[in-house]
Amino acid sequence: MENHVICKCKNVSYFDVEDALHQAKSFADLERTFQEVQEITHCSTGCGGCHDKILEAISEIIHR
Repeated sequence: MENHVICKCKNVSYFDVEDALHQAKSFADLERTFQEVQEITHCSTGCGGCHDKILEAISEIIHR
């Protein structure tokens, strides 16, 4: 997968999301996993426009 910025407000890239997933404690459900990634990267805390893109990236990374 090619690296690209997903959250422009906080400059969070696809690889940042992937790194955050490696730091997450568990993958209980997608929304909880999103919250853990958000706590680590601060993505989707600006305008919120990247919320769905972050969820897509998490889902893609988990299911590889």
